[in-house]
Amino acid sequence: MEEVYEEGELHEHYRIVVDPKQDLLRLDKFLMDKLPNITRNKLQELIKDGFVKVNEAKVKPNYKVHPEDVVLVELPEPPRDTEVVPEEIPLNIVYEDEHLLVVNKEAGMVVHPAHQNWSGTLVNALTWHFQNLPTMPDNDGRPGLVHRIDKDTSGLLVIAKTELAMNSLAKQFFDHSIERTYYALVWGEPEEEKGTINVNLGRSLKDRRVTAPFPEGDFGRTAITHYEVLKNLRYVSLIKCNLETGRTHQIRAHLKYLGHPLFNDATYGGDRIIKGTTFTKYKQFVDNCFKIIPRQALHAKSLGFVHPATKEFVQFDSELPSDFQSVIEKWENYVNTVD
Repeated sequence: MEEVYEEGELHEHYRIVVDPKQDLLRLDKFLMDKLPNITRNKLQELIKDGFVKVNEAKVKPNYKVHPEDVVLVELPEPPRDTEVVPEEIPLNIVYEDEHLLVVNKEAGMVVHPAHQNWSGTLVNALTWHFQNLPTMPDNDGRPGLVHRIDKDTSGLLVIAKTELAMNSLAKQFFDHSIERTYYALVWGEPEEEKGTINVNLGRSLKDRRVTAPFPEGDFGRTAITHYEVLKNLRYVSLIKCNLETGRTHQIRAHLKYLGHPLFNDATYGGDRIIKGTTFTKYKQFVDNCFKIIPRQALHAKSLGFVHPATKEFVQFDSELPSDFQSVIEKWENYVNTVD
């Protein structure tokens, strides 16, 4: 999901004054005792990303807390009750059984409630249609969710209906054994028809809303995207991407790093002409395409996994949404009619 907040806008969630008799203890271990609903890995991420400060200074996870230290945990979204309000929102369910369901999310729908998007989300809809969906540890307010896609990305999501399904699917995502295929329309034509982008990704050091590449591997987390060019359209290309890992904005950041940002992806520079001519008619054509697909051209097309109950591999596919199809058709017509 795409979390939107103003640069530097953080909200105090926890303020802890260390006991005068406290022994020296690693910060992440100290916080595990104070914040029991957050895993150690999550705490380490928050500390590394600068959301935890000690005496108003950023520190590392191995910092040893001292007596009377002031530990402050600040997050982008304001503190809020995790109760989700059910809302009668239609769902496009492509498969359902007693253990799970697969939904085809429309572009523009936020996956779960968060800052500035407390209603109208997929989770609000799920809680209307289904009772007692399970929740992963440290994921209060997000019943049924084991993964997510960005607000303006369309496509398939699997939702767990039972604890068995949630545990099984979560492990498959953790093991990177889930098959996830995305279709992306990108600027330009990649030099290689097939390839793998293996570049660490993490929050940008300049703008926390953006995911940035760290090719030296000195920061961020391992991120691997396999891609294949399906169609070259002179100034844009239709690409198939398979995720080996699932980092925030992974495809969007990786393809920008490759020099081929997603068509009309405002966050990663794809909402302007990057390839093509300087003719006025061409600019008008591109602007018309932007109006047809007023979002990044990315669709989660297929999803494959081992069914938690039957243990059989199942796979689900979806059609490209109409805005995506229309833009591809316009580009095909354009390159066929322009010399």
